[in-house]
Amino acid sequence: MRGHGQGQGTVGELGEFGLIRELTSRLTTTPAVRIGPGDDAAVISAPDRRVVASTDVLIEGRHFRRDWSTAYDVGRKSAAQNLADIAAMGAVPTALLLGLVVPADLLVTWPAELMDGLRDECQVAGAAVVGGDVVRGDAITLAITALGDMQGHEPVTRAGARPGDVVAVTGWLGWSAAGHAVLARGFRSPRAFVEAHRRPEPPYQAGPAAAALGATSMTDVSDGLLADLGHVAAAGKVRIDIRTAALDVPGQMADIGKAVGVDPLQWVLTGGEDHAIVATFPPQVKLPARWRVVGEVQAPSAVAQVTVDGEPWRGAAGWDHFGG
Repeated sequence: MRGHGQGQGTVGELGEFGLIRELTSRLTTTPAVRIGPGDDAAVISAPDRRVVASTDVLIEGRHFRRDWSTAYDVGRKSAAQNLADIAAMGAVPTALLLGLVVPADLLVTWPAELMDGLRDECQVAGAAVVGGDVVRGDAITLAITALGDMQGHEPVTRAGARPGDVVAVTGWLGWSAAGHAVLARGFRSPRAFVEAHRRPEPPYQAGPAAAALGATSMTDVSDGLLADLGHVAAAGKVRIDIRTAALDVPGQMADIGKAVGVDPLQWVLTGGEDHAIVATFPPQVKLPARWRVVGEVQAPSAVAQVTVDGEPWRGAAGWDHFGG
């Protein structure tokens, strides 16, 4: 990370335009960016003539804690969760826009390192931060908008799953939730799970690859496998059954579960923020090794739309911002 902001005091002392200069000086670009930060708006090439767009809002204390995550971590995570939405449509991420609310007494190093994290996660996905806005407020708040390009393919929505399709996952499941459990109890290890919570690693390339393989529906796992598959089942008017024997519960995750009194399968099934990609495929599709088949799509019935080993799941299926 570059240290432009070192020793520059607070955001209020630097001022709005000084802060903007500090943040934009840290950015890199890509060939898709025709006009980047510094004008009234950015211009991004869209060869497909369709632009995929997604947005999220993150609030300090609700979506991140500064005592758990560095500003760089928050930047990586906030970019990842938005860029994963683009990949889950079968698109290639191209650009990110940032709306940032910060208090005047915040040290400049915090938003500067945040921007480093955003920039670096965008580079992983092949995108770039192209602009945004900075305003003063009482609590740190990020509003992120991600853009992507379909590159000539049709978008893969949540609505296309058909009876007989297989359900497959690529990426991590339950790691972020296990890391959250560790942090909530005041610990910082096992480090791999803590880092999975701080900086998820979405399989960006798997989204467009799944579309090319013939995926019938797709989503990223942001709220929990059962919750997000619930959206797929509802959109496609089908039932989905998950087989627990096909799910991966690493030994260290099981150890964490034992230590905190939680069945680790609960994290795998309902833990969000790993941003794995789950998709449905026709049964004849030969899936690469990175995909794990974990269930199947069935005809709708009177039971729950998503079942586990043929039975309704007892308990919350995942995260709900307005839930208890």
